[in-house]
Amino acid sequence: MFLITGVTGGIGRRVVRLLRQREQSVRGFVRLTSRYSELEHRGAEIFIGDLLEERDIQKASRGVKYVISAHGSDSDALSLDYRANIELIDQAKANGVEHFVFISVLGADRGYEDAPVFKAKRAVERYLSASGLNYTILRPSGLASNLLPLVEQFRQTGLYLLIGDRKNRTSIVSTDDLAKIVVDSVTVEGARNQILPVGGPEILLREDIPRIFGRIFNKQPVIINSPLFAIDGLQSALGLINPQIQKALGTYRTLLANEFFCTKDEIANLEAIYNFQLETLESFLRRYLAV
Repeated sequence: MFLITGVTGGIGRRVVRLLRQREQSVRGFVRLTSRYSELEHRGAEIFIGDLLEERDIQKASRGVKYVISAHGSDSDALSLDYRANIELIDQAKANGVEHFVFISVLGADRGYEDAPVFKAKRAVERYLSASGLNYTILRPSGLASNLLPLVEQFRQTGLYLLIGDRKNRTSIVSTDDLAKIVVDSVTVEGARNQILPVGGPEILLREDIPRIFGRIFNKQPVIINSPLFAIDGLQSALGLINPQIQKALGTYRTLLANEFFCTKDEIANLEAIYNFQLETLESFLRRYLAV
């Protein structure tokens, strides 16, 4: 039995689909307000609970062989990204779980002080590494599925908003590839007790993304390049109203201000461990857009 958190997100849904295709037993941890009918239809067991409640995590963890932590947070990094994962790890250890897969973030080890999610993920990485459990920690860069709303908007308008340095490098990973890596991590020997950066096979400039959109739809992109200080002003203003949103914007600013890419050696190592070739961003988008 697999226990998976974040099953209604882009990664979690794909992980459930893949596991059910392989006829594996899956228990998805969901909130009552989540949309989980697709997961039920695929044969996943649904556990309705709250990751902020230790009692719910304890109940969901019973009889589980593998744990995949794929949830994130919008603004409550301390409770969801940190405390909930610590409790998941403690319960996994108490229940003799065979393997724990934790989806972290590329750059978690860089010490970004203004990015609560990065700090929480790094603290969980350390805790899991020292837990005695078999684990795989995956640090993905940007997810290709996150660009699907933007590319649909581009299809209609030809516009692309790019905040910050357009020359910053990125290596966006196919979310389907990431799901396969997550699932295979519990059985692939080379992934055991490893921390692995996960990116796509290309190192792209951020300005390459609208150009890819343009190639797909055969139109010249109009790039609106907004300076990073626009986020700084918004962060300061919102901080007077809602400190939680201000903290969330700190993580967002970190993502915009820095480079997040995997080296060619890291990608070659990833492909060797999991024995498949990673998909390019353009290929992913063309598949989903059917163009």
